[in-house]
Amino acid sequence: MSRHQPKTMPARNQRLADQIQQDLAGIIQREIPISRAGLVTLTGVELTADYAHAKVYFTVLGAEPAQAQAVLDEKAGWLHSQLFKLLHIHTIPTLHFLHDEQLARGFAMNELIERANRPGTRADDATAEPEDPDDKTA
Repeated sequence: MSRHQPKTMPARNQRLADQIQQDLAGIIQREIPISRAGLVTLTGVELTADYAHAKVYFTVLGAEPAQAQAVLDEKAGWLHSQLFKLLHIHTIPTLHFLHDEQLARGFAMNELIERANRPGTRADDATAEPEDPDDKTA
């Protein structure tokens, strides 16, 4: 289950969102050059209840997120038509591409945790008084 999906999403909606993600990922990998959009990875698809709209979350390596989003937005109509050929459902959702910030936030949080756990950088170490080796009261 994608992390962007509400927990109460009906099973059919979830299956369709997963299928759209899988099919779109294949189309993007085959048809959109890496030189234009970078290496795009789809991280989730969120469908409206009536299947009219789909938020497609992505991350990108090798290009700026804004550049990749511009290419994906430019190709959204064509990608919609390719999905129509692959999926056997009445309504194919309009695609809205959104850069997924969760990966970047995760890396930032990981860096903060690593920095806090490095020896000599913790706040309690800096404020603690140095121990006296001759003090025998402890």
